[in-house]
Amino acid sequence: MSNDLAAKVKSEMYKQDITQKRLAELLGVSAPYVSDIINGRRTGKKAQQHVKHIRKILGI
Repeated sequence: MSNDLAAKVKSEMYKQDITQKRLAELLGVSAPYVSDIINGRRTGKKAQQHVKHIRKILGI
């Protein structure tokens, strides 16, 4: 995830009072995995699909 998008995601999570744990539950993955995606440590095809879902959930 780009730094720009990561900042938007973190900002929206804060505004909507959604934790990484809750976001992980909505995605059906672990909270550390969500953290890795947001912080750019996971960039594969599956991670990119999760980025799309994260954007949809947060309305970005």
